[in-house]
Amino acid sequence: MPLERVRQIDEELLALVGSAPHHSIHALNQLDPEVKERVYSLLIPDRIFEMFSIDRLDFRNPQGERVVKFIAPRQAGFAIIEVRENPEDRDCIFFLEVADTAFFKVEITFLIINDPRSPRFNTDIDDAGRRTKFGTARRNISEEIKAMQAGLAPGQVRRGLRMLKDFLPLALGFVSAMGHDMLVAEPLAYHDAIIFEHYGFNYIRGRKKMEEIHREFQPGGELYRRLDGSTPFRMPGAEKTVRGRSWAIHDGILGEAWKDVEMYRNVDRPANICTFPGWVY
Repeated sequence: MPLERVRQIDEELLALVGSAPHHSIHALNQLDPEVKERVYSLLIPDRIFEMFSIDRLDFRNPQGERVVKFIAPRQAGFAIIEVRENPEDRDCIFFLEVADTAFFKVEITFLIINDPRSPRFNTDIDDAGRRTKFGTARRNISEEIKAMQAGLAPGQVRRGLRMLKDFLPLALGFVSAMGHDMLVAEPLAYHDAIIFEHYGFNYIRGRKKMEEIHREFQPGGELYRRLDGSTPFRMPGAEKTVRGRSWAIHDGILGEAWKDVEMYRNVDRPANICTFPGWVY
């Protein structure tokens, strides 16, 4: 983790908001709109501005269209950032929601970094056009199969840009400047938790569950036995990869919905947790 980038974001945020305490997202949302946008733009990786020729000062693309949107109501304890290549695009390149927690921490509640030029798979809507809510309300099986075969993980509609390593130092520097020593995140799927582990996250809750999942995917385990080919997401061999396990869990192999996993990352002390030794994505 490039700590110098963490410190740089820390300094930039302090320069924008001054020495007055802004320990919560709600407090940052009280800033003047222009300052608030500058503050939250610090969370967008530089590579996104560079790759898509978006001006970091006025948030416009080469056609002069504003393509960065900030949603941060003064009365709210959350903020949303949306970056698109073009204003009318269906999918964001970068979508982030951060929020205050009940325990006075800052949490990443949602993060998506899409390659907007890659093929799209409609796993987010069913055949009737209704939202699937990431497969929790309903599913589009045919699109999920196509996405899985194309190498995507559950919840993805497009290939990602592999920018978590760019984003995380920004987020850590941001919360450090707010006076926090950790960043909280709730992995929305099994593969998210494994990736967060790789970047130094530890568990607030759910570590025993993750260790049990790994154990039961070993030969002779219950989850291993359930990889019986009964659905395209439960094929033998799926236990060998993070993505294969995640699709099987998305398909209900646990016997319950994915839940009860919450993680945190210390600003300056990455954890050394691995619940899937030798994992392959």
